[in-house]
Amino acid sequence: MQLRIDALDTHLTKSVAPLYVITSDEHLLALEAADKIRKSARAHGCSERDVLTVDRSFKWGELQAANQSQSLFGDKKLIELHIPTGKPGKDGGQALQQYASTLNPDNVTIITLPKLDWVTQKAAWVGSLQQTGVYIDIPLVERSQLPNWIGVRLAAQQLSADRQSLDFIADRVEGNLLAAHQEIQKLALLHPPGKLSFEQIHDAVLNVARYDVFKLNEAMLAGDVARLVRMIDGLKGEGEALPLVLWAIAEECRILLKLKSGMTQGRPLSALLKEYRIWGPRERLMEPALRRLSLATLEAALQQAAQVDKMVKGLRAKAFAGDAWDALLQLGLTVARS
Repeated sequence: MQLRIDALDTHLTKSVAPLYVITSDEHLLALEAADKIRKSARAHGCSERDVLTVDRSFKWGELQAANQSQSLFGDKKLIELHIPTGKPGKDGGQALQQYASTLNPDNVTIITLPKLDWVTQKAAWVGSLQQTGVYIDIPLVERSQLPNWIGVRLAAQQLSADRQSLDFIADRVEGNLLAAHQEIQKLALLHPPGKLSFEQIHDAVLNVARYDVFKLNEAMLAGDVARLVRMIDGLKGEGEALPLVLWAIAEECRILLKLKSGMTQGRPLSALLKEYRIWGPRERLMEPALRRLSLATLEAALQQAAQVDKMVKGLRAKAFAGDAWDALLQLGLTVARS
């Protein structure tokens, strides 16, 4: 069965299943979910714990052996299997299918995986785990959701803050949920329960944001200039490869131009979005972005991208150090400000 992360607490108050599968790229939320299951498993008599990690030297027989072996003291056992790559391979897939069909009712098993890609989600071993166990797919906390997420976490610490303060924290911790959790805990240590002022938050919260180059398109599409500037500056400071950042921005400009061209030919946007496999938060941002962007602006943006590419490759003299990054920012702003 599939279970939403916000329903896990209620589920665990009723029973503990023999198998849980946690898949997510939000490491903090995956860790918290696993901790809750461990706690419940211990309360139900799982006093021994086996931890297995799938690496090059891992033998899949170890998993079945852990499931079949008796605890030293005859108690129930907690078995944890970590698959960091999310790719168990052919042998691993078969072993997981067999494991799911031969679960030991005296044990509780937790299998943790990163977010699985679309192809892997269709694999037979994933289907077996979903059918036999409790499958918890934890989505990423998107930037638009982050202020509310922070507000809920503050409330759990008996703290609150206004929207300006929540947005400020979100800007400082974007892309780094574990650090966000730590900053919230720090605020609880520094201040008594109650409403925090903006000054208290400003003085306490560190800039621990970690930016994802593939989220730049969200800032451009939304016309969020401040976020775009922060992200490009942050990626530069983190040492991200300039060609990769340029590719991400230029590719989004190409897609926008194709969509805009299709719309001018009378094709419905819904069909175009499906054709170019655009969905999720990006899909929702496309329509308002395309309304404000003209064909001329997008064509000019691609011409700018070609000039930045020449600068990156050293085919144009740089006026000063970092000139390519400045030109890249101007390219992003061309789309965001239009």
